[in-house]
Amino acid sequence: MPQADITKPIDLTGHSEGTGPNRHRQPVFMDFMPPCNSACPAGENIQAWMAHAQAGDYYQAFQQIMIDNPFPGIMGRICVKPCENGCNRNHIDDTVNIHAVERYIGDLAVEENWQPQWEAKPTGKRIMVVGAGPGGLSAAYHLARMGHAVEIFEASDAPGGLMRHGIPEYRLPRRILEGEIGRIRAMGIVIHLNYPVTDLMAEKVKGGFSAVYLSSGAQLIRREAIDDDEARIHIQDAFSLGWQTGHVHRTDR
Repeated sequence: MPQADITKPIDLTGHSEGTGPNRHRQPVFMDFMPPCNSACPAGENIQAWMAHAQAGDYYQAFQQIMIDNPFPGIMGRICVKPCENGCNRNHIDDTVNIHAVERYIGDLAVEENWQPQWEAKPTGKRIMVVGAGPGGLSAAYHLARMGHAVEIFEASDAPGGLMRHGIPEYRLPRRILEGEIGRIRAMGIVIHLNYPVTDLMAEKVKGGFSAVYLSSGAQLIRREAIDDDEARIHIQDAFSLGWQTGHVHRTDR
């Protein structure tokens, strides 16, 4: 028996809504924030710099990151990566390893001594930043990109704040920390070390600053109303000292 097409041909002569280009519905295109971008606490345009990285242009990926975040090498190591929790690939297979790509770009930038590119006319305004921790350094960086002259006043003998004193070196190598802070210095931002600010208004007037950004940070551990809280702190100090001297022994083997 010969094969035949059992599908009935469409009757185009009696189509009630017409044929051809006559449409009664039109697609509506809407722009939404990519979920990775929306989840990023630093506000990075992840979709944009990942596109450069995918094309192999890591320099442009670095420049794109630097629009929003001055510390790609640091963030690629210590960020808890909420961008990956929001990644669309989670609904298909597995998330894109965003933080590892950012870390690679940040390390490459330090190795190659890449500097951020930006265009801004000098505003003639001088801004005083108190504190050279991550908040103060980031504020100084973005203020400089806006064309302001920025000076940072830091009470300790080294910039970095908790990035230096709160994160161990095995987690955040000092060469990465120094490299990314050095990039901020190279922008013309002055960092005064061993300079505690005791009279804010006097320092503002003395330096002729137009505005002040306070980023003094959290200098003291938060104490809770717990019995023997001091003993717990001493144990923590002893444990930290053990890590530094190599005398910590595991008992869970």
